[in-house]
Amino acid sequence: MKTLIIVPVLNESAALSQQLGEFDVLRAMGAQVLLVDGGSTDLTVKLARDAGFDVLESAPGRARQMNAGARAATSDLLLFLHVDTHLPPGALQQIENHLNSKRGWGRFDVSISGNSSWLKVISFCMNWRSRLTGIATGDQTFFMTREMFERVDGFPEQPLMEDIEMSKRLKRFSPPVCLSDRVVTSGRRWDQKGVWKTILLMWRLRWSYWRGVPASELARLYR
Repeated sequence: MKTLIIVPVLNESAALSQQLGEFDVLRAMGAQVLLVDGGSTDLTVKLARDAGFDVLESAPGRARQMNAGARAATSDLLLFLHVDTHLPPGALQQIENHLNSKRGWGRFDVSISGNSSWLKVISFCMNWRSRLTGIATGDQTFFMTREMFERVDGFPEQPLMEDIEMSKRLKRFSPPVCLSDRVVTSGRRWDQKGVWKTILLMWRLRWSYWRGVPASELARLYR
């Protein structure tokens, strides 16, 4: 089963330059890597194309970009990867081994890299909460069959919490496959904004979203 790895990007030349080698390895393993650019004004698109990767141009918005990437190809297995997130060894085989007709989507456990020792605790809590609730975050790297993607009509094209809403939609059809192998994602926002300030912001956003505050309003707070 050929895997399509969809990477939404916007002005990510620094992160992308560190990922191109990993993308090359994934491509050599038979995966297709498709970058979906939301209107970068830096060297993101040039770096990707010079390295021989396909780049699809899209209107900005992570959910919109991921949907555009998924709908531009015909692969049966879709993996949505943040550009600052690294897959564990054997990730593609792990996904193929665990996806089936009864469980058509899933995610990995996550580790957050960064300066604070609290990021290990935060990672642990994220993984535990996800297993308990069946809700995944984009940092945990969604994967799913094309059939499941089309069944829920893709990611909701909202400016924030698209991963939470997508999880809710997917859960109607099956619980997620929760792989214990860990993706490693950048903790740059945690380092820049401060761990406790970021934790409080995240909980405030989730609580407000649960209460029905529109994602467009929450997106302004997140920035």
